[in-house]
Amino acid sequence: MTRIATQRTPAALETSGAAAVRRDIVAGLTRAQKSLPCSYFYDARGSALFEEICLQPEYYPTRVETAILVAHAPEIAARTAPGSILVELGSGSSRKTELLLEALPALAAYAPIDVSASALDEACTRLAARFPALRLLPTVGDFTDPLALPAALAKRPRLGFFPGSTIGNFAPDEACALLGSLARTLGAGSRLVVGVDLVKDPGHLVAAYNDAAGVTALFNLNLLVRLNREMGATFEVARFAHSAVYNEHEQRIEMYLVSLDDQSVEITGRDIRFAKGERIHTENSYKYTVAQFQALASRAGWHGHQVWTDPDNLFSVHELGPA
Repeated sequence: MTRIATQRTPAALETSGAAAVRRDIVAGLTRAQKSLPCSYFYDARGSALFEEICLQPEYYPTRVETAILVAHAPEIAARTAPGSILVELGSGSSRKTELLLEALPALAAYAPIDVSASALDEACTRLAARFPALRLLPTVGDFTDPLALPAALAKRPRLGFFPGSTIGNFAPDEACALLGSLARTLGAGSRLVVGVDLVKDPGHLVAAYNDAAGVTALFNLNLLVRLNREMGATFEVARFAHSAVYNEHEQRIEMYLVSLDDQSVEITGRDIRFAKGERIHTENSYKYTVAQFQALASRAGWHGHQVWTDPDNLFSVHELGPA
């Protein structure tokens, strides 16, 4: 029988921390450059939409990273000691993780961490059926917060898994700090497998974030739906549009919600005004060369043991270890 022990931490827009979250959201919407945190994308609907994005023909990262992992999971497994714990940051549906779990039958446990309780529940139900001997230790929470694994597993070797180029959602200095924090959380001697999107033709990048089916647009606009539902905001979602552009100087995709006309929105008793064409910044997605990311990881205290890319150099998977 698979053992599932779920740790739960407060969800982003609910619970006793809601007052601070509301303050942060109002502060973001009252700045000169309005913004919303990208971590709030992932309610149940947002998580489902992201899974749909990954299936769009324009969105290459998922299929290319998956192909890299299929080819190299045995190499990763060969360097993983029996009895290790696989810790995944921002696990979502855990679909890519299955590739590692298949190659690592001697794991002591799999510990996925995600802000979406529904995504974790669905993933663990599926994994429990597929890997009945595997101990599952899901945690609902933000992996950017301080993490503590169960004390009973504290002395076991750990392999961190951070796929999907989620590291690109952080500015380089923030990414460096996060990688350093992960090194401390995983502990001495641990390794980290991380997916990193590569610098490429801007047209290729922009298309990936503006799919023809409009799924990324729905994903972005779902932020407003969530604010209406959970914070009593009065966004008229149809009066906003999705926009994704490439900032070549910063090497990043920038996502926005654009007001289609002059309007005002009420949220937590505040009247937020929007001019026609005014944008809410919702996400950055930084792109790196292999050398740039290896230098970043080195600054964070990791050593680049191995890197794999696809034949077209669209995406990279890095295996990092102790410096």
